[in-house]
Amino acid sequence: MDHKTREEQIIESYRQDEDMMILVFAQWCVNNGQDPEELYRQAYPDQKHNERLQHVLSLVVPKEEAGEIGDDTLLGVLSLYGNEDLAFVVTEVIANRENKQTN
Repeated sequence: MDHKTREEQIIESYRQDEDMMILVFAQWCVNNGQDPEELYRQAYPDQKHNERLQHVLSLVVPKEEAGEIGDDTLLGVLSLYGNEDLAFVVTEVIANRENKQTN
């Protein structure tokens, strides 16, 4: 396998992993009654349209059909891919949810 082919495979693998991270985020949003596009906009207001998020949204299933995605799982995945801004927005959502539950 030549260097260029190997490099392309690594890039494609990373892209697929990143899509999985986006899917975990989007499914977590649906499971928790949040709009993934709105949370993404809050985290990245300068990005007008994220095509990869749009593509992944077509793969999200209704809450009733989805498996549970824990808050810590999502935050870990976002951190792994360096999405600190999005993790911050998600952390605020979690804190607001917990505050509503205790009041």
